[in-house]
Amino acid sequence: MARRDPVPAEKVRLINLLKHSKGRAAGQLFDLRPWQERIIRALFKTDPATGRRQYRTCLLMMPRKNGKTELCAALAIDGLIFDGEPGARVFSAAADREQASLCFSAAAQMIRNDPELSAACEIVDSQKRIVHRKSGSVYRAISAEAYTAHGLDASRVIYDELHAAPNRDLWDVLATATGARDQPLLMAISTAGYDRHSILWELYSFAKKVQASPDLDPSFLPVIFEAPEGADWTDEAVWRKANPALGDFRSLDEMRIACRRAQEIPAQEAAFRRLYLNQWTEQDVRWIALASWDACAVALDRAALLGRRCYVGLDLSTTTDLTAAVAVFPDDDGAGFTVLPQFFCPRDTMRTRVTRDRVPYDEWARRGYLTATPGPTVDYEAVRALLGDWREQFDVRLVAFDPWNASMLISQLEHVDGFTCVKMRQGKASLSAPSKALEAAVLARTLRHDGHPILRWNVQNVAVDTDHAGNIQPSKQKSTERIDGVAALVMALDAMHRDQAAPAAEPELYIFGAPS
Repeated sequence: MARRDPVPAEKVRLINLLKHSKGRAAGQLFDLRPWQERIIRALFKTDPATGRRQYRTCLLMMPRKNGKTELCAALAIDGLIFDGEPGARVFSAAADREQASLCFSAAAQMIRNDPELSAACEIVDSQKRIVHRKSGSVYRAISAEAYTAHGLDASRVIYDELHAAPNRDLWDVLATATGARDQPLLMAISTAGYDRHSILWELYSFAKKVQASPDLDPSFLPVIFEAPEGADWTDEAVWRKANPALGDFRSLDEMRIACRRAQEIPAQEAAFRRLYLNQWTEQDVRWIALASWDACAVALDRAALLGRRCYVGLDLSTTTDLTAAVAVFPDDDGAGFTVLPQFFCPRDTMRTRVTRDRVPYDEWARRGYLTATPGPTVDYEAVRALLGDWREQFDVRLVAFDPWNASMLISQLEHVDGFTCVKMRQGKASLSAPSKALEAAVLARTLRHDGHPILRWNVQNVAVDTDHAGNIQPSKQKSTERIDGVAALVMALDAMHRDQAAPAAEPELYIFGAPS
């Protein structure tokens, strides 16, 4: 019988002495699961020819919520305290300060949970640094957005969520910082991404080659939990292949809910496959299924809206796009809201638009869905007139607007007409929350509309831009046709939520319930 390598076994024993930092298991002993133990045993396998560890680089990829952060923290503590190297220098890295702090905070809490370890270490939260006094070893958390890493001497590096790295600079610096160490470990722990020009895609592609031919690089350990390419992403058996903790500390119910949403909201499919199944996807995806939008259509009684509180979003144009004004009317009980849109285009270019966009602008204008203003550009006086009519009929609380090309109209609306206007910053930081609120409302059928054909066309056209963290925004660049009504609807929802969340006297200080 082959002798069991004592080094991996000792690593497993030491990590199991740590106590979890958060969640339901906070304060409890680590208790590595069999699949986690297999990772640790492989990671610290000793090469019998040299007596040193075989692997110098490891790529560990798995979906979210499978315990990556806790494992990162345990490996950081192992490198700081248990690895037996005086003057060790351990780094956990991430794309930004917030992500970098996650591993540090978990490691610090694990140490604080153990009186003996806590007495042996100095934790400096403000510097994201932990010092092991006896060995002189130091652990630091650093981020790609604020680092000065040249000249570092690293014994262990753990790069968390490498898919979010803005570039390869920090990875390359840290990879070259391990050259003076006898048994260094450079480790990337991440979910899949969509950028196939990134350092993670480079490592992933190499890892797949090493999986197929381990002799290609015996010092590289690939550990990849992913759903097979082409597999049915709605099949729970496929989920289990990608999520080793599913049904244990990774919630099956939560995955089922997310999957149902992804089946109804096409934009969520790519995020589900990437974040829940660790599959590489494309960034650009269609957003709202037209069938789901149509299911929200009802016969609206406009008279029932008279005197009701409402919030308006404005998406303005010059010559190419439509101009859209969309009002949303929240229910008194907060259960849902009604949508009322109106569109504008210049009359002089209408015939060209009918030919170019292959949609019936002229028919829409005849039926009152579209206001054709005189001249080659949209006359914003028509927009002012509409808002004036709406104010006479409804209780217009806020008008949200994209600041581009809006200064003159907004000045008139504020200083002449007396509207309260709020600037909507364009970008995922501002647009993601109201965009996701629109998704949720369509899915829950708490949004009501009258089937307005132009807004329906916009919904059919819209694609979203998604970042690595799952933040989204409707993208005019990536959408096939006009989406101005959807952009205005998202801004109206933002205005509604900021008014509900903020003190009435200072609504401009809040965006979607969070300080701006």
